[in-house]
Amino acid sequence: MTSSNALIVAGLLAWLPAMALQPSRTPVVVRVTEQNANGTASGSGAANTTAAAADGSGDGTSSMLVLGIGDAVSVQVYGKPELDTTTYVSDDGTIPVPLAGNVAVLGQSPARAGHSVAAAFQKGGFLVDPQVTVFLVQFRSQQVSVLGAVHAPGRFVVESKTSLLDVLAQAGGIADNGADTVVLLRPDKTGKLKRYPIDLAGLSQEGTALPSLSLRGGDSIFVPLAAQFYISGEVKSPDKYRLEPGMTVAQAISRGGGITPRGSSRKVEIRRSKPDGSYQLLDSGMGDPVQANDVIRIKERLF
Repeated sequence: MTSSNALIVAGLLAWLPAMALQPSRTPVVVRVTEQNANGTASGSGAANTTAAAADGSGDGTSSMLVLGIGDAVSVQVYGKPELDTTTYVSDDGTIPVPLAGNVAVLGQSPARAGHSVAAAFQKGGFLVDPQVTVFLVQFRSQQVSVLGAVHAPGRFVVESKTSLLDVLAQAGGIADNGADTVVLLRPDKTGKLKRYPIDLAGLSQEGTALPSLSLRGGDSIFVPLAAQFYISGEVKSPDKYRLEPGMTVAQAISRGGGITPRGSSRKVEIRRSKPDGSYQLLDSGMGDPVQANDVIRIKERLF
């Protein structure tokens, strides 16, 4: 090592301890964290946003988790456990905080609500440098409606990552006469409802992608009735049945229990509705496809 390099190194060694003793110039005003409803703390970034575009629509909207009327929150003040409280957002959009009184938090994220509470403490002169942590204990304002062919239609609370399948499970699942394609109704920025069909067919097939859409408050899920056909005449169980994709007349007859000894597989008639409301009668073979609302009639054999 040269003499000049040695002097530089000696100077650095003398400078570093002095810097380590200097106080930090970064002010710490309020320390606020967010916590979702399952108790996992998170920052204020992407972990606190829900999926905004439905079915790949790419409308660019997003929804930050915000507090609404009825939501349960826990407010904790570092070093002041006597000020900690668990409460609900009241009808006027405020939460009662010890000493600080009612603090407006409606429409704010938990992080912003923490800042509001800290500011109320400072404004009232109760605390000089409050460190406030706000936890979102339970969503009550964020609800979705599930209607149509489900076992238990109603309104259900959603959390930050509640999926479509989660809500359908809460509704008791899709009924036997429910369709495989459900419809998500979601308001856009202008308040206009948009329809997003979501295909649930193939969930039991290995390798099929599952719908992972996250729901948010204000969404509605409608499960329409599945397409049906009717079978009558010389079959063992005449009734209406669910129409499966690609179903043939032979499969439809099998669904109806098969042809009775008096019936004939060569005398099958389909009554099919037309767009204008009228209908047409068709002589059908066993391999012909069945359409929605077809009425299949098995006639008697002649001998």
